[in-house]
Amino acid sequence: MRILITGSNGLLGQKLLKLLAGKNELDLLATSRGENRVSNTEGYTYKEVDITNQTQISQVFDQFKPNVVINTAAMTNVDACEDDREGCWKLNVTAVEYLIELSKTHHSHLIHLSTDFVFDGEAGPYQETDEPNPLSYYGKSKLEAEKLLQASAVNWSIVRTIIVYGVGEKMSRSNIVLWAKEALEKGGPLTIVNDQYRSPTLAEDLAMACWLIAEKKAQGIYHISGKDFFSIIELVYAVADFYGYDKSGITAISSASLNQAAKRPPKTGFVLDKAIQDLNYSPCSFVEGLSIITAQLKA
Repeated sequence: MRILITGSNGLLGQKLLKLLAGKNELDLLATSRGENRVSNTEGYTYKEVDITNQTQISQVFDQFKPNVVINTAAMTNVDACEDDREGCWKLNVTAVEYLIELSKTHHSHLIHLSTDFVFDGEAGPYQETDEPNPLSYYGKSKLEAEKLLQASAVNWSIVRTIIVYGVGEKMSRSNIVLWAKEALEKGGPLTIVNDQYRSPTLAEDLAMACWLIAEKKAQGIYHISGKDFFSIIELVYAVADFYGYDKSGITAISSASLNQAAKRPPKTGFVLDKAIQDLNYSPCSFVEGLSIITAQLKA
């Protein structure tokens, strides 16, 4: 099986490399913008590629001829997407059009990463069959890409996920769990929203779900997240409890008081029954996830 990963410098991309590099009967090509950030370079090939450049990505498909494409590349900073709509659309929609066209030509199974932000958060936790209604430009761009896939003639899978956390190398962005750990360690006052509810996802679990979909040739939409459901402030409390940090400096605030550029859905979370049944997906608990990242941070 020849697997092409886009966005391999991102957190999920790095975890996919760790999971799949060196697996028997796998030929793995990792692509991303810039130099490879992963220190282990064995068991796969790395190529610098900008998927918004149609010529570049076409050459990659022509040379590598992937059986499976896992598209983890995206603009995911929700407020930045609101401010740079052109850049957001280019990476989250136009590049996906290129991947669909090339996957069709090369008969590749296209596994595309999406988000809980396609929902308005009025009726979470959500099943795969629930009606999307995004509140932000980021959510709209991700839903548009989903629609393009669903209307296409390719073998497609859409993997929606929620707040991905974990430890990566030379990451351009942190994630809420590492941020909370660091902030609590410093011991300063923290203001955290108490009216947004999510199911945080360990990056290793998400990588495993992508591989299970590829291996089983599973098609359709899959909701992939952790099994714990928290408000954001409860998540931060859980991090504090795990590490034994003082919680007295944490103050609850409402989302409205933040004046963020993009609206967030108040309550998402996923029903995981389909992934558990079809894929044998078995996510870690949040505490197990914290144990895993603690060991990685020590290493």
